[in-house]
Amino acid sequence: MMESTNNKKKTITIERTFDLPVEKVWKAFSEEEYLKKWFSPKDFTTPSANVDFRVGGKYLNSMKGPDGKETWSTGTYKEIIHNTKIVYSDSFSDSKGNVVSASYYNMPGDWDDALKVSVEFEEENGKTKMTLTHEGLPEEVADDCKAGWQECLDKIEPALK
Repeated sequence: MMESTNNKKKTITIERTFDLPVEKVWKAFSEEEYLKKWFSPKDFTTPSANVDFRVGGKYLNSMKGPDGKETWSTGTYKEIIHNTKIVYSDSFSDSKGNVVSASYYNMPGDWDDALKVSVEFEEENGKTKMTLTHEGLPEEVADDCKAGWQECLDKIEPALK
């Protein structure tokens, strides 16, 4: 008899307008020095951000919590349209970039090995409208993931001004 699991996946979408030109917001997503300043929720830091920002290139980032524990993620850039769109895969990893299961970090839910993140940018009167979509999240963590993204995004304007 097979064990029954909850395989419901969710997609979260976040729209945000930054009081910054698109070139600056683009740098926040594409350059290591800026990623280190914002790519972690409130009370977390990003001690490491390694980015090979080109289609087929990989990234390896860490988030460090107030408890001192680091969580690593990696992925591959699938699509890059300058100042317009970034699409990449997103996986949990160890510090060397080897993909690991979510259970490695005691994350609840039935996770796929790789999720998909799309970020679109549109300039409007010197401001940047950004739409972030994260696909394939286990239902039980989708709300927490959305809240985490919101806390990360809250750091972008202060990091770039």
